[in-house]
Amino acid sequence: MRTALLPVPLVAAAFFLTAATCNKGGNSETPPSAPSTPTASAPAPAESAQPGTGGSGDDAAKLSQTLAVPGMDFSSLSSGAQRELAAVFTDEFCYCGCPHTLGQCLKEHKGCRHAKRMANIAAQDAQAGAPSVEIIQQLGKYYQSFREARRTFKTDDRMCHGAKDAKVTFVEFADFECPHCGFVRPVLEELVKKHGDKVRVCFMPYPLEGHPNAIPAAIASLVARDKGKFWEMHDQLFANQLALSTPAIKDLAAGLGLSAAEVQKAIDSGKYTAEINGYKEAGKSAGVAQTPTIFLNGRAYELARTVDQFDHAADDELEWSSNNNAWAKD
Repeated sequence: MRTALLPVPLVAAAFFLTAATCNKGGNSETPPSAPSTPTASAPAPAESAQPGTGGSGDDAAKLSQTLAVPGMDFSSLSSGAQRELAAVFTDEFCYCGCPHTLGQCLKEHKGCRHAKRMANIAAQDAQAGAPSVEIIQQLGKYYQSFREARRTFKTDDRMCHGAKDAKVTFVEFADFECPHCGFVRPVLEELVKKHGDKVRVCFMPYPLEGHPNAIPAAIASLVARDKGKFWEMHDQLFANQLALSTPAIKDLAAGLGLSAAEVQKAIDSGKYTAEINGYKEAGKSAGVAQTPTIFLNGRAYELARTVDQFDHAADDELEWSSNNNAWAKD
């Protein structure tokens, strides 16, 4: 199935939001903006044809030919995004293992579903403003992650959504005061609603030092968990993350029928300190340095945090695991 492309302004905003994180100090970190002009690796713009190419018309025709793939339509991309995508098609090789560039595989190996998946990732990133060099680097990291050592996390079933026997588990390390964790929350919820039979999402508290209310919020979520209301408290904390304080957190707990006094007692006594430290140590040992950080079946998730990309990664993981840690032959 071909992934639909969003209007350019929307997907560009989504790209930077879904790639952003909160660092240890609680400050937002976003990827650098894509350059306003093509990088050296990108084909020259049609309006600035290079000598000997036959003029801008020939450049446009060549670009169109490069992106002419049966069953795929890239016409909604901006002209700049099309140039970046064309550069990816000519410079990157398909991960299926064939001796072809991505563009060649799409045309000469028409039955290769891997090439189409790869092209959709590249197209969405190009539409978001990423230059071809960055897209190729991201693709490399993503496909390499399948071959790297997997991490094992001890999750709590009470803090997981989706079928317990799901073949794909996303583990999210998150901070209740991190706005980027708040942004990804409904995306993961939609993913579980859509594929709850094959996908599971587990939450791991990872309060950052720079967020003063992150630890009280994490403690309140664990109090709620022990009363059978973790996800209700989880949702309330994210819905009110811009106004969190200890009194506000206790009010949210009371609104769910929990004891505000019990939450205060848990905060004062350090009842959950060891457990929260355990989650943080598990994250640090796996390389977690910012939130949200997500793992898919123990490997770092390297794509944008959108439903389409989560869906794509889950499908890839199912294929990889069902073929003894290898890609199925086309």
